[in-house]
Amino acid sequence: MAPTKTDKKTAKRPKLMLVDGYSLAFRAFYALPEDLQTTDGTHTNAVYGFTSMLIKLMQEEKPDYIACCLDLGEPLERTAEFADYKSQRTAAPETFSSQVPLIREVLETMRIPIFELAGHEADDLIAYIAHSEAAEGADIRIVTGDRDFFQLVDDRIHVLYNRRGITDIVEMDPKAVEERYGIPPAKYVDLKALEGDASDNLPGVPGVGTKTAAKLIQKYGNAEEVVEHAHEQTPKLSKNLAEHAEQVAVNKRLSRLNEVPLEGVGLDDMKMGGWDMEEVRKLFISLEFRTLLERLMA
Repeated sequence: MAPTKTDKKTAKRPKLMLVDGYSLAFRAFYALPEDLQTTDGTHTNAVYGFTSMLIKLMQEEKPDYIACCLDLGEPLERTAEFADYKSQRTAAPETFSSQVPLIREVLETMRIPIFELAGHEADDLIAYIAHSEAAEGADIRIVTGDRDFFQLVDDRIHVLYNRRGITDIVEMDPKAVEERYGIPPAKYVDLKALEGDASDNLPGVPGVGTKTAAKLIQKYGNAEEVVEHAHEQTPKLSKNLAEHAEQVAVNKRLSRLNEVPLEGVGLDDMKMGGWDMEEVRKLFISLEFRTLLERLMA
């Protein structure tokens, strides 16, 4: 029988937790000592921190559905438009790369669905899933250390932002984003367009930081209009805006998350599978994660 209007209002909305896999793994790798390893010399700081955060969030958030998205290869569309996109980033240390298969093994053993698509960043997959499932009535929690996701925040989509380490995680809802940046989430790409983003190697307008960018956006509405009204600013700012107009446009295009459709994927594909407890126990003991195993079983 189809639900009545009253049923829809009172029914609990399903919660979907989307994990930005490599973002959390890198945070863990740089937060924990690199000499954290098993007795046979296997480095485990990234996989330990990642698994610890995953267990903590699963127990606190109690999601009905969960998925982890991973990067797979270069972000072809963005590098095609701006060759220097993320070009300042050095290759991941071997001690991190060697732990990637272990992170996958943890996810697979815990029966957490993994989504990845060659040539696309995990960000764009998460954006698609978040919007499509929120439209179907789910509440979304995106777990990441990447502020780009603030542009998606609304009443249904919140970001569990890993500020530092493996325990400092804050929930960003629309109010939190606006209080922090002075603009609503939908304008976050305009903010980045003007101030740039060092982590993505996107140069901003000289002399324009977060506060200045926010004030300009508040006054003119978006980055394009700020550039259009450059002549109304001080001589120095006017000159900088005019000279960097093209970069501002590029920054905005590259900062916007481009939803990559995952054909045939729905909420049921993000249901955690049943665990083989012996398999889970065997993996955690082999990694010498006995404390995490106890927490997982609690």
